Amino acid sequence: MSKGFYTTQKGHVVNILPPVDVTGGKTSQAFSMAGAAHATIILQIGVSAAAPTGVTVQAGTATAAVGAAVAGAAAIPFDLFKQETAGAANDVLGARTATAATGFVPSANDGIFYAIEIDGDNLPAGSPYVQLNIANGVNSVIASAVAILSGLRYAGESNPTATV
Repeated sequence: MSKGFYTTQKGHVVNILPPVDVTGGKTSQAFSMAGAAHATIILQIGVSAAAPTGVTVQAGTATAAVGAAVAGAAAIPFDLFKQETAGAANDVLGARTATAATGFVPSANDGIFYAIEIDGDNLPAGSPYVQLNIANGVNSVIASAVAILSGLRYAGESNPTATV
């Protein structure tokens, strides 16, 4: 039986959106996939007055901090796995859904999460930076997101930054 793997050694974790109220919408920290073959973005939605109006992923040519869009931003398609049953005791994701560049609208349930899967070879040429966008109106929604990069070019005890 396999002992599994250390995410911190075989992958790289980037806290792209610390827990925050996304009222009015929020753009995450951009991260680079130049040294990674794949990224999984875990988007968690805690308490929400209503569902956010949309979630998209964009690729660009340069990094950007939380709230700023990447240079040359272009929305990209991705694969999506949903866990939309309210409550912390729910951990089973639904089947993979191919999602167009227009993104998806999350559920209005509290305590849910999504796994967004992106392959590096599907990014536009010259656009290795990836960023999550949450569109939202005036309803309070608490959300957070983390990106887990895998298939690293240089994996080890300490991995180089993916945000510069």
